[in-house]
Amino acid sequence: MPQANLTVTIPDGIWIGDVSRARPNANIRILAALTGDDAGVGLAEITASDLPDIVADIQRSDSVTELEILQQYEETVLVQFETTMPLLLFPVQDSGVPLTMPFTITDGQAEWEITAPQHRLSELGTQLDEFGIPFTVNEVHQHIKPEQLLTDRQLRLVHAAVEHGYYDTPRQCSLTELAADIELAKSTCSETLHRAEEKIIKQFLENLDGTALTSPRS
Repeated sequence: MPQANLTVTIPDGIWIGDVSRARPNANIRILAALTGDDAGVGLAEITASDLPDIVADIQRSDSVTELEILQQYEETVLVQFETTMPLLLFPVQDSGVPLTMPFTITDGQAEWEITAPQHRLSELGTQLDEFGIPFTVNEVHQHIKPEQLLTDRQLRLVHAAVEHGYYDTPRQCSLTELAADIELAKSTCSETLHRAEEKIIKQFLENLDGTALTSPRS
């Protein structure tokens, strides 16, 4: 299943973005969050040298209807908040994409890790754009276990080829030497390696092109 890393820029006027931009040295970790039709509730861990000022900034935000300090130690505070503007959660909710928690907000930007089917990732990109939330795709990759891609025989042969230096530059062993070392007919060795290489290369190219998650604003 595709996994994506996004940097989401919180628009001006959204309290959590405004607070983090006003205090760029603060680190805000959203530990949990949920949203309803007209409000959202979240649990956040805030670390900064000027915690009282940050808490005061949040309390002054018109869209924050409730803020409760649950725990405080040194330069870190744990708070629960309720807001009438959980903007970041709307695109996630509408696209049906589960958002991995926790995620960090620093200087007006959130770092998201997303794991979802390709069509869900594509819909998330559409929803972010519709809500006017700029984002940048840092990385998209498809996590596949080797045993799901190759047969046991192919996987053992590829491992042996790497260990013997068959893929080194320059090669440390020839196909004939590799086949002899693993006691396999040269023709069988060649065909098995070719089939394994075909799967690996095609999967690599599919990972590059297969996920349509783009930001027209990035």
